[in-house]
Amino acid sequence: MIALAQELTASGVYVAALASVEVGAAFNSDPGAAELAILDSWRLDIMAQLPPALRPPAWPEAEAGTRTRTALQTWAQAAPRPLVVFIDEIDALQNETLISVLRQLRAGYNWRPTGFPASLALIGMRDVRDYKVASGGSERLNTASPFNVKADSVTLDAFTSEDVAALYQQHTDDTGQVFTPAAIDHAFYLTQGQPWLVNALARQVVEVIAPDPKIEITPFHFDAAKEILIQRQDTHLDSLAERLREPRVRRVIEPLLAGGSISDVPQDDIRFVVDLGLCRFDGAGGLVIANPIYKEVLPRVLAFTTTASLPHISPSWLRSDGSLDPDRLLAAFLTFWRQHGQPLLGSVHYHEIAPHLVLMAFLHRVVNGNGTLDREYAIGSRRMDLCLRYGGPRPVTMGMELKVWRDGESDPLEEGMAQIDEYLAGLGLTAAGW
Repeated sequence: MIALAQELTASGVYVAALASVEVGAAFNSDPGAAELAILDSWRLDIMAQLPPALRPPAWPEAEAGTRTRTALQTWAQAAPRPLVVFIDEIDALQNETLISVLRQLRAGYNWRPTGFPASLALIGMRDVRDYKVASGGSERLNTASPFNVKADSVTLDAFTSEDVAALYQQHTDDTGQVFTPAAIDHAFYLTQGQPWLVNALARQVVEVIAPDPKIEITPFHFDAAKEILIQRQDTHLDSLAERLREPRVRRVIEPLLAGGSISDVPQDDIRFVVDLGLCRFDGAGGLVIANPIYKEVLPRVLAFTTTASLPHISPSWLRSDGSLDPDRLLAAFLTFWRQHGQPLLGSVHYHEIAPHLVLMAFLHRVVNGNGTLDREYAIGSRRMDLCLRYGGPRPVTMGMELKVWRDGESDPLEEGMAQIDEYLAGLGLTAAGW
């Protein structure tokens, strides 16, 4: 957005800048204090982006609740060209402060372009239709804009595979380090073009895993980078994880993870998780988790508290040579479940998949740096598939099928046996599961 503002200013047609309102989030119930903090921050933002001739004059004195509009009006009137302002982190504001800012923007709308910015863009993880919800309004909006001034809503599109190849080619041009075609394809598969992930994965690869430009980048390097990102829980992934606690997100994600139906989930909630980038529509039009990395992150995040709550578990599932014994593992989990299962269910926020999360927390303790745990789930499948891979002298791959026995429904065993056979066949395993 900074680059776009610079391009608009350099065109000689507009004056454009990016200004954040994030500092106002500390005063979400005090609009006057929030305005003062925001305008001080804007002054610094603008000084870093524009030459003195294009900067606004000193912000005039104004009453609380009018300072944002007055400042923008003053700047627009002083600017030698039409003013364009990108307002970042708008969804950091809530309650009275969010209402105040949006109403002031609406009040200035009619006086464009000489008495107010010719164009304003509100930037955040929510669509503008959700701002009224965040500020305490109705969850069901009959219009995409609570103030009827929105011209358009634009989402940063995911990169195509060609975009990913072009981006990585820029690194090759600069350093000579080559990405194999298989590596580029794998990076696109893992990220599905999510821009932050495309960049973050490649950064881990070329700066941490394979910093020598002579090393050719392969899919193996991207798999290693994926594990680093997931384990480290970088800011982007952490912020998405925070969204999981929101009721509107939970109403979609919980049945999705459980393989249940979302037929009774409101359309606004589905659109919301798509806007957040947590989910996407696949080629057939079904709702799925946005990419394989998010598919790993979401269950891990949901199971984190449970994992931290686990008591010390003796690794009774290991043979004397350090290899994993699947029969001992099953016996160890059943013993663990009888002793600790019910209390741990209470530590899970997503109650419908609480048993799944307790099992995954247990299995994360099992793999603990010497293996991986992969998950498969989809709407309507009524199941979650787990694939545990464990290294050591005798590497083991185990396929597991998780089914929930619900009151009033038939015994899921018969259906589950057919599904586990199908899953094991896809993994190339025998009917024993390993």
